[in-house]
Amino acid sequence: MKRRITRVTTRHGDSGRTSLADGSNVAKTDPIIEAIGSVDELNSFVGTLVIELDDAGEAHDLCVDIQQQLFDLGAHLATLGQTPAPDPAPLEAHIARLNATLPPLREFVLPGGTRAAAAAHVCRSVCRRAERVMWAAGDSGSEPARYLNRLSDLFFVLARCFNAGQDEPQWRGSQGQSSDIAE
Repeated sequence: MKRRITRVTTRHGDSGRTSLADGSNVAKTDPIIEAIGSVDELNSFVGTLVIELDDAGEAHDLCVDIQQQLFDLGAHLATLGQTPAPDPAPLEAHIARLNATLPPLREFVLPGGTRAAAAAHVCRSVCRRAERVMWAAGDSGSEPARYLNRLSDLFFVLARCFNAGQDEPQWRGSQGQSSDIAE
């Protein structure tokens, strides 16, 4: 039987230390704890994106699945790799399929547009930070970082999908002019 949390306030962390899933005790400033926290923060932002989406829509279901995968990623970190990390390959398939429905990029895209697109851009940027923190934590395998790299790409494509059919916010450059992206 799995051990579940029965008490929220344990006072174990009051000394600046915490336990990983394997029982090892580490400082709350340990890079692995920072990585776990960054993935947890990302999962919270994905939750805010989920509430912006139609409950019956494909994007909603995809983001709910991503929340489960992010929890799996946190377990991978908390068990020091004893739990498998999520596979980035399915994300690549979603990215390719969704991106094929979008017009080609001509400008750098700014975060914004619809509420769902703005939330997806927040997820994208928090995901990029979580990836950097993961590398800094020294995770010996590249699969977790690859997963986060692909996930941030997926959030970018989702944001573009959520803005489809309207003017997508784009960078105008420092002189207020468009800056065509090289094809």
